[in-house]
Amino acid sequence: MKKLLITTAVSLLALSTSAMAATTIRIGHGANETYHLHRALQKFADNVETKSNGKFDVQIFPSSQMGPDREMIESVQSGMLQMAVSPSSFYSAWDKSFDVVELPFIYPSKEVALRTVHSDAGDDMLKRLNNINLVGLGWLENGVRHVSNNSRPIKTPEDLKGLKIRTMKVPAHVKTFNSLNASATPMNFGEVYSALQQGVVDGQENPVAHIYSQRFYEVQDYVSLTSHVITFYIPTMNMEFWYSLSAEDQQLLLDSMRLAEDYQQQLVSTEEGEQIKAFMEAGTKVNELSQEDLQIFIEATEPVRAEYKANLGPEVYDSWMNAIKAESEKS
Repeated sequence: MKKLLITTAVSLLALSTSAMAATTIRIGHGANETYHLHRALQKFADNVETKSNGKFDVQIFPSSQMGPDREMIESVQSGMLQMAVSPSSFYSAWDKSFDVVELPFIYPSKEVALRTVHSDAGDDMLKRLNNINLVGLGWLENGVRHVSNNSRPIKTPEDLKGLKIRTMKVPAHVKTFNSLNASATPMNFGEVYSALQQGVVDGQENPVAHIYSQRFYEVQDYVSLTSHVITFYIPTMNMEFWYSLSAEDQQLLLDSMRLAEDYQQQLVSTEEGEQIKAFMEAGTKVNELSQEDLQIFIEATEPVRAEYKANLGPEVYDSWMNAIKAESEKS
């Protein structure tokens, strides 16, 4: 009888332990661990684990450990990975509407861009992900993109003439730099430092925080604050996994992501000035562009915007531009 009681107790303990096992959420992204995105995702993970009393175990895999962005997104679609955090432009491989988010010189400021993606227009864009077996949890900053190179400061489109500039593998970005007289050279993010170091490309374009965290400034003589494109990450989750969660748990994930978004903005605003200072201390020359200078770039890239307006149609293009205008008027 005693043996039976002991066996029963052990079995009940095993069942209890199994019931209490945490649900694992694995998140892949391409940035390194010092980048503000990774630290924002750590904030997300901490909040989810704490508020759920350990019901979830959130594991973050930076630096493309889960593969390049397209591969990560496909892993989430198939359910092999629960979450990926990739630039919004990569989702245009499945839905061209996402091209409109990262067109050149469409936002008058980063603040307006942030308000636009968090508006009804941004929510409608995220809903499109449901058609490809994904759920979008929000918008995280990738950043305002600038040009670095080893030849000269960039003040006009003419200064880009003949320079090989690494871009993301995003058609709109490639078209933008080709329209500015440069030779756009798409390349995986992990290859950029060595390509700059070995002179395979003359320069690259990225937000200040990426130039800093990836130490591109060590192998670049000039950083020009061109602000040509503002980019975002979209954290996406496998749809089946999402709908396996309770409404309460879904809300916890959404609330935690919004907390991460706010925390990321604090990091960016606190650190960007110091990062630019670090470039200059390392001997990299930094130049800003006046509004008059930027206007020349805006005019030079008008054909790119016109092409995407024709291709995407008014439902997508005009709706997004109207949302930007509405948010601009709130300033």
